[in-house]
Amino acid sequence: LQERRLERLGGNESVALDCRVVAASKADLLQLSAQGTFREDLYYRIGVVSIDLPRLAERRDDIPYLLAYFAEGAAIRFQRALPQWSRAQMAEWQARDWPGNVRELRNFADRLVLGIADSAPGATGTAVDPRAIPGSLPQQIDGYERKLIADALKRSDGNVATAAERLGVPKKTLYDKLKRYQLATGRSMD
Repeated sequence: LQERRLERLGGNESVALDCRVVAASKADLLQLSAQGTFREDLYYRIGVVSIDLPRLAERRDDIPYLLAYFAEGAAIRFQRALPQWSRAQMAEWQARDWPGNVRELRNFADRLVLGIADSAPGATGTAVDPRAIPGSLPQQIDGYERKLIADALKRSDGNVATAAERLGVPKKTLYDKLKRYQLATGRSMD
């Protein structure tokens, strides 16, 4: 690492490397090396520049900006509309501890854009326990799809257009699936 050379496994000659090591750790590596649980020489080889980032829970004012950034990226990636949220929802999300830090917030933004996020970020949305739907794989897929559609309709107060938008499917497709799964919207189907 220090000489920026390596010898391939089973090889006899040394190969020059042109690379940098970028590493991240939740642990205090200097403290661990002082305790003897992390190699001190390795710490000094990789510890050229150290940046300490506080946990997301310690920088709650960043949450609206990070969530907006991640949600915009997810909307582009999933080709979905950018969701809107209220000040009350944002206040709830800022009050959360986010034990998974920025990665958890990014995953939440993905679920939010996909329309499967509950208001509580720790929830995984409309996930279904596969054991709850008996049968073959096609039957389980149909059961899961039926549940997703029913949940989207419920969140949309029976409005098919809104539910179709949440699910990212054309209204015609959703009407066909409603008929297939014998789901009622609670509104007229005309």
